[in-house]
Amino acid sequence: MKKLLITGAVLIVLIGLGAWAYVSITPPPPKRCGTPGGPPITAPRIRLSDGRYLAYEEHGVSRQNATFKIIYIHAFSTFRRDAVIATRVRPGFLEKNGIYVVSYDRPGYGESDPHSSRNEKTLAHDVEQLADQLQLGSKFYVVGYSMGGQGVWGVLKYIPHRLAGATLLCPVTNSWWPSFPDSLTWELWNKQSKTERFAMLVTHHTPWLLYWWNTQKLFATTAVMESSPKIFSPQDLSLLPKLAARVPYKNQTTQQGTHESLDRDLIVGFGKWSFDPMKIDNPFPKGEGSIHMWQGDDDRLVPIQLQRIIAQKLSWIKYHEIPGAGHIFPMADGMAETVLKELLPIPQSS
Repeated sequence: MKKLLITGAVLIVLIGLGAWAYVSITPPPPKRCGTPGGPPITAPRIRLSDGRYLAYEEHGVSRQNATFKIIYIHAFSTFRRDAVIATRVRPGFLEKNGIYVVSYDRPGYGESDPHSSRNEKTLAHDVEQLADQLQLGSKFYVVGYSMGGQGVWGVLKYIPHRLAGATLLCPVTNSWWPSFPDSLTWELWNKQSKTERFAMLVTHHTPWLLYWWNTQKLFATTAVMESSPKIFSPQDLSLLPKLAARVPYKNQTTQQGTHESLDRDLIVGFGKWSFDPMKIDNPFPKGEGSIHMWQGDDDRLVPIQLQRIIAQKLSWIKYHEIPGAGHIFPMADGMAETVLKELLPIPQSS
């Protein structure tokens, strides 16, 4: 009888631990906009072919009167209202130059429906459907900032025929992309803290554990998730006050939940890709358009050594390296206009 009681007690403990583990690693369902208990719908949205909704915001001249039409793909932990190429230009700049910008919430952010199967290919097709439903024409420009680079690489790979041009602003790199030299990725890997390495391994190999890792309280998570000051360069720190404009609306960024927004971003960014970006063909072999990449040489988030490898492998990319700049250099006065003047055939004196 005593042995039976002990066996029963052990079994109960194991069941309890299993239940606790299951609850710990299982993210709560997202709070979809427009559903009971979910956030309200305040932005215009399109319905995609799979039934999901995508929220967007328009800037500059009307799309009907635009000379240049740009789709902006936002960064990590931001959303459609953070379209730096539209919000960090002088009043009237977009209108004077016939520029239309549409920024949208990537899946799970802001008011766009989550997409648990999101990857670099689905992101490209989201962009294409947005362009088609807004009737932007057969060709358009794309600009992606930081994690928004996922979408730009996807567009370059899967729908290059739709591009008039593209810009990558300090796009996040993935050390598992095959074309990076092993010696360099190992060198950079060994410079990371044990916590950062563990988080990267979880994200790449066991993404189903990422929700637990980012919500557990036993250990420190990554510097990015904790918004640690060490991720900012001196220039970044000087630009942080410019982010104060986000305060009234920043909570809308992850209002549907952090798993299908932030966690999913990390899983796509640092997961297993279906292609190597450094094997992409030049979409403009006759020079009818251009692809640009901008990178600060003091970026504490994206290793400049990897960005330089990409620029070497893809020699058709026009690479702009900014001395002393960090990860939020697009916020600097005049930078957004400089980026647009390089991408678009508009007068430098505009």
